[in-house]
Order: sequence, then structure tokens, then C-alpha cells
Amino acid sequence: MEGKIAKIREDAVAAIEAAGVTLADLDGIRVKVFGKKGELTAIQRGMGKLDPAERPRLGQIVNEARAAIESALEKKRAALAEEALAAKLAGEKIDVTLPGRREPLGHLHPLTVTMERIKSIFMAMGYSVEEGPEIERDHYNFEALNLPKDHPARDMQDSFYITEDILMRTHTSPVQARTMQAHEPNSPIRMIAPGRVYRRDDYDATHSPMFTQVEGLVVDKGIRFSDLKGTLEDFLRQIFDEKARVRFRPSFFPFTEPSTEVDISCVMCHGEGCRVCKGTGWLEILGAGMVHPNVLKMSGYDPEKVAGFAFGMGVERIAMLSYGIDDLRLFYDNDVRFLHQF
Repeated sequence: MEGKIAKIREDAVAAIEAAGVTLADLDGIRVKVFGKKGELTAIQRGMGKLDPAERPRLGQIVNEARAAIESALEKKRAALAEEALAAKLAGEKIDVTLPGRREPLGHLHPLTVTMERIKSIFMAMGYSVEEGPEIERDHYNFEALNLPKDHPARDMQDSFYITEDILMRTHTSPVQARTMQAHEPNSPIRMIAPGRVYRRDDYDATHSPMFTQVEGLVVDKGIRFSDLKGTLEDFLRQIFDEKARVRFRPSFFPFTEPSTEVDISCVMCHGEGCRVCKGTGWLEILGAGMVHPNVLKMSGYDPEKVAGFAFGMGVERIAMLSYGIDDLRLFYDNDVRFLHQF
């Protein structure tokens, strides 16, 4: 009996320590030795038939064999688990000496950058930023700006009408009228109105049915044309070049009187004459003028007590000159090859 127990112990430990043993193999060895029909289990069950004097000694031998086999099983399980962990770590190893992978980040659109620059310049001058609806009433878009229904200047702003009285705004000037009407009569105003506008303009590389504008309005006592000139000269030299020359030419707008077109010396040739300025040395930038008395009256202001000036510019126009872009439509094509340049 002792020899049989020793053989079971020896065979089991050898099987456990054999090369290539897996966790499944260990479980099979355990069942073979300690299962219900296991070799050592069978010996333990048969010990009742032995001579009582032999039982303690054989029982001790069986317990020693069980302990040795269980110890060998536990050590092998630990070794296999450690090997499995090492293999997993090797497979998932990260080389910390490699540079990190940066997530691709977007950046602001050139129109957004230009708009923010314009806003920051005027805000530094003390202007507030006002907004209004893009779907506007005909009254605010035209009539409150001295453009009655039969005025020929409406043809220059061929518009997207939703009903006879509702349209997509053609400029941000309605925000000026709304702002004046929201203030106490004759109270001072210094504001700009940035935003999208809509016109049926899409016939060449410098026009789009949707574009962005910034319009400005100043109303107070004693406002003069010289205030308008000084403001716009300061703005244009900040946005383009402090050495830029500024020129004011007489013009006509229904909502200002007198009115002016404002030019700067060409940013490409510095006034020498080139393809961009068509050889003139000048580039038209914006329109402006003193607020027409009728516009002040329709918004509750008294032109005998206060005066004002207004101006308006296309953000795309300024962005095109700032970045050297020759086609306005590129701003809205969403071509990443174009946008990655800025």
C-alpha cells in the first residue's frame, strides 16, 4: 500500500512539473488524484478495511502525499498565471519613448478671424455690438431707412422675399433702426451690427447670395463729418496698414446725407497701380455718410438736436484683401485644402 501511495504521489508531481502543462491539464491531474473516482480518494475509502494498527501510519502517508500534490498544483498554477501575465504585458507593451499622438485640432475660419478683428477694434473705441433677426420686416429693412416701396435703390438689393412684408435682410442696417427705437429719444448711441445678409448676388467671383457685413452707427449731439472721417481712418489703418492712405469720394445712399465711398491705397501695390486695383492705386472698402434726417425722425430722434454717422462694410471684402484671396466663393466651399492655409 505504501508503495502504491508513493507511486501516485510521484506520478502526479511529475505530471504537474512536466513542460507544456496548461491550466486545463492541472485540473485533469487534480480530478485524476482527488476526484470522486480519484486514485488517492480510492485509497482513503479503503482504509476502513485495514488493520486498525496500520491505519494511523498509512493515513499520515496519504495526508503527506495529498499535501505534496496540492502544493505542486498551487505552485504550477501560480507559475502559469505569471507566464500568462508576462505574455499579455509583452503583447500590450507601450514604448514610452515614442512621441505622443496629437489629436488633430481645427482652427477659426478666416471670416471669423476677420470679423473678430473688426469687432475688437470698434469695441476698443467704445462701440457696443448689437444683433438683430436675419428674417426681417420690409419696414425695418427698407422703409425705416428712407427706402419707400417705390424707391429705385431697392433694385440694387434684389431680395429673397418670404411674403410681401417679410424677407431675408439685405444688410444689417435694420439693427440700427431697432437699436434707436429701443433707446430713449435723442439718447447717444455708438454701436456696430455684424451678421449675415442675403441678396440675389452670385454672378461672379466677388459676389455671393449670402455674405457677412458689419455696419456701424453713432448718434449724439454735435456729431460731424470729421468724426466719421477720423473714425474710419483709424479703423482702416489698424485693420490694414498704419501707413495706408484713405480717400473719401462723394456718393449716394438713401439713408445718409451727405454720403461717401471710402477707399484705401492698394494693399498689394501700395498705390503704384496693379491688377488688383485695376491700375488706379486705390481699393474701394466701404460706404458711409451722415445719417439722413428722415431716418432719425422715423426712429424717434430729433435731427435738430442730434446728428449721427453710419458706415457699412463687407467682411469678405476685407478678408480677401487681408489674405490675398481672389475668389469670395472659396470662403463657403468648405474645401479643406483652402481652409488649411489659414
